[in-house]
Amino acid sequence: MAKNKHNQPEQRAQQEFIFQKKNYLFMFIGIACIALGFILMSGGGTDDPNVFNEEIYNFRRIRLAPTLVLIGLGIEVYAILLNPHKK
Repeated sequence: MAKNKHNQPEQRAQQEFIFQKKNYLFMFIGIACIALGFILMSGGGTDDPNVFNEEIYNFRRIRLAPTLVLIGLGIEVYAILLNPHKK
C-alpha cells in the first residue's frame, strides 16, 4: 500500500547557508586583491628577444604584486573561517 503524502506533516528543515553576507564581502575583497596583484605583475616584456628590459625587475613586479596576491589569499582564508553567527 502506498502512503499518501498529504497525510504526513511537512517536516522541512530550514536550510541555512554556510556563508553569510559578511563572508561573501570578504571573499570579494580577497578576489579583488588577488586580481589587482596579477594585473600589477603583468607586462614589462619586450618584443625583441635580443634586447633586455630592466623594467621587469622593478619594485612593482617583484615586491608589491606578490605581496598583494598573498594578502588576498589571506583574506580569502579569513573569509572562509569567519563565523558570522558568533556574537
